[in-house]
Amino acid sequence: MDVSGMRKSYERGELDEAGAASEPLKEFDAWLNDAVKAKVPEPSAMTLATVAPDGRPSTRVVLLKGYDEQGFVFFTNYDSRKGRELAGNPHAALQFHWVELERVVRIEGTVGKVSAEESDAYFVQRPLDSRIGAWASPQSQEISSRAVLVANAAKASAQFGLKPPRPEHWGGYRLVPDAIEFWQGRRSRLHDRLRYTREDGRWVRRRLAP
Repeated sequence: MDVSGMRKSYERGELDEAGAASEPLKEFDAWLNDAVKAKVPEPSAMTLATVAPDGRPSTRVVLLKGYDEQGFVFFTNYDSRKGRELAGNPHAALQFHWVELERVVRIEGTVGKVSAEESDAYFVQRPLDSRIGAWASPQSQEISSRAVLVANAAKASAQFGLKPPRPEHWGGYRLVPDAIEFWQGRRSRLHDRLRYTREDGRWVRRRLAP
């Protein structure tokens, strides 16, 4: 398939300094609400980029489960590839791509584990199947077939019933941002980009060329 001619003109919106919030979290909150109101599929889905000790990057999609002035929270298996890479290099990046709104948000910062209490509080809110799945899946490890997952899930269900506890290998991370960029598609590829960086304890906003 020849993809060289695939393109579209971005004409849905604009992003200027006069209309943007002085604090990036306020702008993010407004953009996420716009995505929800527009019924964008999976508005909380974000790409997480990490880097291995040898410098090799990797990405995967995770779900945002909380955000405030302290950072952006997601949950996963600590023994997964992303968990191992974050243990070796806590610097990471997030990206939201709301295609329907022709918008992208890029977030960079340092990642650390949330408290056990915070992980416990979120874990008990998850559907039962998801809690069992946290026990059943040795995430990122090679398995012989899907039957391994089914057998592990059955074993965990028999062992824990309706109240599986949170596994020690599963919990939350918080990315504390030091840079957040908002990208709005514009006609003729003259896109709008506003980048906020934390400098001396405050956020500084700059416009970048597309």
